[in-house]
Amino acid sequence: MQRDVMNYDVLIVGAGPAGLSAAIRVKQLAQEQEREISVCVLEKGAEVGAHIFSGAVIDPIALNELIPDWKEKGAPLNTPVTDDHFLVLSKEKSFTLPTKLMPPLMNNHGNYIVSLGDVCRWLGEQAEALGVEIYPGFSAAEVIYDEAGVVQGVITGDMGRDKEGNEKPGFALGMELRAHYTLFAEGARGSLTKDLTEHFQLRAQSEPQKFGIGFKEVWQIEAEKSKPGLVQHSQGWPLNNSTGGGSFIYHLKENAVAIGFVVHLNYSNPHLSPFEEFQRFKTHPAIRPLLEGGKRLSYGARALTEGGLQSIPRLAFPGGLLIGCTAGFMNVPRIKGSHNAMKSGMLAAEAVVEALAQEIFGATLESYPEKIRNSWIWKDLQAVRNVKPALSRLGNILGSIYGGMEMWLASFGITTPWTLSHGKADHECLKPAASTPSIAYPKPDGVVSFDRLSSVYLTNVMHEEDQPCHLVLRDQSIPIDINLPQYDAPEQRYCPAGVYEIVTTEGNQRLQINASNCIHCKTCDIKDPLQNINWRTPEGGGGPTYIGM
Repeated sequence: MQRDVMNYDVLIVGAGPAGLSAAIRVKQLAQEQEREISVCVLEKGAEVGAHIFSGAVIDPIALNELIPDWKEKGAPLNTPVTDDHFLVLSKEKSFTLPTKLMPPLMNNHGNYIVSLGDVCRWLGEQAEALGVEIYPGFSAAEVIYDEAGVVQGVITGDMGRDKEGNEKPGFALGMELRAHYTLFAEGARGSLTKDLTEHFQLRAQSEPQKFGIGFKEVWQIEAEKSKPGLVQHSQGWPLNNSTGGGSFIYHLKENAVAIGFVVHLNYSNPHLSPFEEFQRFKTHPAIRPLLEGGKRLSYGARALTEGGLQSIPRLAFPGGLLIGCTAGFMNVPRIKGSHNAMKSGMLAAEAVVEALAQEIFGATLESYPEKIRNSWIWKDLQAVRNVKPALSRLGNILGSIYGGMEMWLASFGITTPWTLSHGKADHECLKPAASTPSIAYPKPDGVVSFDRLSSVYLTNVMHEEDQPCHLVLRDQSIPIDINLPQYDAPEQRYCPAGVYEIVTTEGNQRLQINASNCIHCKTCDIKDPLQNINWRTPEGGGGPTYIGM
């Protein structure tokens, strides 16, 4: 069968904040120059925003630059931050840190509590109004290279193959989408970004990327408990001092609250379950009363990049660029990445349009990483570059004190002359199960804490059942021969959606993969100790359909 081919000037993989900002900026520059530049955005979710997952308190600095009249155009930034609280939790008590002790860059005043999915839906509308073609429901499955190794575009995934890979009735071969430049905006741990990283050795001069897994639920709470604009973060219980992470609670309008929890994926105890830690957090005496009497509306989870400046890979390669969280521009202590993702997309757009104006095609656009280094993105990440490695080396208490000291110095324009190293990749951090304490998690009470399956139901996840499994084991023997005896099958616990189960049939154990439960968080691809799980894109349109996330 012959593949259909579509040609564009610019192709963007991923309709998140970075991808849509890049598309809008290309079109804006084309209008300014009175030129026609064709732009296509591919999105694997069933609709724009379906796979978008974030806290989110957004810094509007990039949006102010991209669309200065965003308020007049109805951008869904409706809840300005009015109050900031930071708590330290013990098992039974909570301690509020005085706001004056917090470094200025941790101040959220001027920011907005949002649904990032709704923001992306709005950005998608702005992009389409400028002439951008957006195709949701199409996954980018393979990078196209020419004979010289230059990126030419991508091939979308086939539609209509059965579990064995055979063609079903109505089978459609994936299309070739070709472009002079392809921008990869896949989010944390992008599957094509992994391929590009290996192909071009993009990490030869950078440290391993570091990750966390973030959970979030949206609740409808009792009206008298609602405080729109309140932002609350915490550290401490239920995590121990050597396990990084913390919580967020954001009060939106209409009695809605976004409550979430982040666990850094360099944890060492294979018995730890990030999902259970989140559920346990909600039972704390300082948290539980907020939720009692309310109703949980939605749930989700997603990996997030935490490596910062040290872990940014080479961003430009022949015919393409990495933008947004697939490159890793998140500011860890601020728990913010959307503003940097958007700005990176805008800078990439400028580099691409400059090249197209000179009829330079398929080049390595070194002007893009130079623009990043000269932008406020670099300044934002430079100030906090040592916070994450300090937490990993010193633990939460001393690491937070040290990180706070560096952030205070940065507020006075003082930069320490050293940059700490991250060391190991996250998958290398697990210790053998026999050498670590087991963790007894309480049963969910169905009031504020819940099990995985009832949580997954709220993600609206859906995949075509009869399709090839997108969670590919490089070696089928490793889960039972190595992971189970050495690490007590950690995939059963680090997955937030119940995808992986050890089942026994006639006395024989095997790993069962419930791929239809997958909510595309990518944690398995990151944390598997032998990197045996390879997350690939399923059929386009599959996965969660997040609402209000």
